[in-house]
Amino acid sequence: MAVAALTMDVPDLGAKDFFLARQPILNIEQELIGYELLFRSTAVNRATVTDDVAATAAVIEHAAELGLHNVIGSLTAFLNVDASMLMSEVIFVLPKEQVILEILETVELTPSLMRRIETLVEAGYVFAIDDLVEESARTEQLMPLARIVKVDVLDMQVETLAALSASLKLKGKKLLAEKVETSEQFKLCRDYGFDYYQGYYFARPDVLQGKKLSASCVVIMQILALIIKGANNYEIVRFIKQDVALSLMLLRLVNTPLCGFRRHIASLGQALLVLGDRQLKRWLQILLYANPNSNRNAASSPLMILAATRGKMCELLSQKIQPRRPNKSDTAFMVGVLSLTDALFNLEIADVIGPLGVSIEIREALLSRAGFYGGLLTLVESVERPELLSSAQLNEMLSNFQLSAGEFYNLQKEAFEWGDSISENMSADTP
Repeated sequence: MAVAALTMDVPDLGAKDFFLARQPILNIEQELIGYELLFRSTAVNRATVTDDVAATAAVIEHAAELGLHNVIGSLTAFLNVDASMLMSEVIFVLPKEQVILEILETVELTPSLMRRIETLVEAGYVFAIDDLVEESARTEQLMPLARIVKVDVLDMQVETLAALSASLKLKGKKLLAEKVETSEQFKLCRDYGFDYYQGYYFARPDVLQGKKLSASCVVIMQILALIIKGANNYEIVRFIKQDVALSLMLLRLVNTPLCGFRRHIASLGQALLVLGDRQLKRWLQILLYANPNSNRNAASSPLMILAATRGKMCELLSQKIQPRRPNKSDTAFMVGVLSLTDALFNLEIADVIGPLGVSIEIREALLSRAGFYGGLLTLVESVERPELLSSAQLNEMLSNFQLSAGEFYNLQKEAFEWGDSISENMSADTP
């Protein structure tokens, strides 16, 4: 059924004139399956949901030139859409195999729009109902056309959540819990049959519970401490050999395209020789999150991907801001990666970094977000959660480092691509 395209009323955002965040979406096994992509115009007088959707439309229209494919890799992108975007031919820029279109609660369901949605469903596009808090006549209209229903669980009463999830399950819908901020919320939603979970609950430590560190993590922490203290390779190899799984994963990692070596590296001694202290320290920090003894595929670990991406982003920012001081970028990388170890170990971060013997600068950055590195980390964390700050606040943070939104986006793209490549190369299937 052909539908005439309407002209979209979207702002001229100029060259990358927006903020981008990607919020992880996990399945019930806690594996990463996609991201909701959130775009916000940098204009300080544009702060409404409508403006953000318009920014999304403008970005999609220039998806190829902006390198949007680098932002999601091979995963699924969830995107907010309004009526004008759905009625426009711009929608066909999106690969239907890799996107879920979220219909906002503010969209007026006119007969022409409903026909358009039907056409897009027939063409293979998948729809989700966004921000559901209760069923209504409006949602009943959309229900036959939506495969996924996103439920805002943040302030929902348990009784309401139980009744709503049961009703939606009877309708055969996949359920996605959004704004999941604690492990308790995740467990509750899991018990009520939710299929997917969106939020940063996996990146929050549950310090009261605590947990015993795996043998591999203990060894990695010991090796990092040795490197920081300047130990020799013989001593480092001796520690690595204590853990067979860690040894195998490190060798596998060294032989991936990530490290760029043309000949096969067959031994730990050879690996340390070609890597050097700087690269070894970097990969060991990433391996903390991979958990070599786990049966889970490291490629799907959302915490590892977030840590790798955050570390790379801090490094790239440092290189951009202070290009003549390369040592600072290594420190920035460490600050970014270690910033999530409290969630990894369910310990206070001071207890995690204490045995490592890190510098005062790193310690102050991680504990109080102080100094140059603390400022970088605060900026990266803030853009990860743009709903917590206004465009004016984000602009001010960028201006403090003399960065434009366009420059920041280019660095984000590179960091996202690097973090995703880490997860792919650390897959259990990597030779």
